Amino acid sequence: MRLIAIIELCAIASWSLCVTGIAWYCMNVAGQITYVTLADGRQQERSLPLIFRLLLPFAPNLHSFVMRPLFQKTRDQADKQLVSAGFEGLLSGREFVAIKIVLPIVCGTLWIVTLKLIATMLPGSFVAENQLFLAVLGVGFFYIHPVIWLRRSLKRRHRQIQRALPFVLDLLTLSVEAGMDFMSALQRNCQRRRLDPLNEELIRMTREIQVGIPRRKALKNMAERVNLPELRSVTHALIQADELGVGIGPILRIQSDQIRTRRFERAEKLANEAPVKMLGPLMLFIFPAVFIILLAPILRETLTHLL
Repeated sequence: MRLIAIIELCAIASWSLCVTGIAWYCMNVAGQITYVTLADGRQQERSLPLIFRLLLPFAPNLHSFVMRPLFQKTRDQADKQLVSAGFEGLLSGREFVAIKIVLPIVCGTLWIVTLKLIATMLPGSFVAENQLFLAVLGVGFFYIHPVIWLRRSLKRRHRQIQRALPFVLDLLTLSVEAGMDFMSALQRNCQRRRLDPLNEELIRMTREIQVGIPRRKALKNMAERVNLPELRSVTHALIQADELGVGIGPILRIQSDQIRTRRFERAEKLANEAPVKMLGPLMLFIFPAVFIILLAPILRETLTHLL
């Protein structure tokens, strides 16, 4: 009996140390701040999800597996999207694919164990009756969660660039028409404006030109890196103006007007879609609200008479 008690005590101590170590590791990783290095040497904060930061040290264990030709297309696509989303140097496509594999294994296992514990404690509950369905649903969610996060981050960065692009083009147009050359106007704009996604890309483009890359190539690299139709249209117009020797000022003004018109059209489209999107929640909540409002006096009178 004493031996069994000692074994149980050692098991409890081991599990306690394990849980304490995991909690300490999670708290240490949660307190860390991740950065990306910009072209001018400054560091800009980029926040990765906590679960990514927890699993990222284990990603190298799968590098030999994810480097197979089977994942070549997925790696290349992830690399392009991570660069467009502003996570270059912080998370690579190889690491992203590894996280996509590790996340459903680790979190899916914890999810299945949690479902089994709930089913054991509550035998007749919904979880116990639909345990297999919930397990598959949870594992599937953990598998697609990295893709959802990346698309959301990319969409948010593209939206920020779309909002800033017309104003930057207006400033460049005024500077060029006032007599400044394009590169001086671009550098002055980068120095005076706050650091946003568009400014980060413009700083990188100016640094590439300063190290000897032709301006056409630097503009093309920025368009491919960001992969945004509005910015690609602007860069192609500037490249054509540079090749044909046309003045840049009128080109910038035309592009600014076109982008602003597209933004107004996009806003009108969203405004027209709003009533349709509001119809579902309205139909869902209007009848319960009306039901409660009509029956509240009757229920109050009934309870008053009963009490």
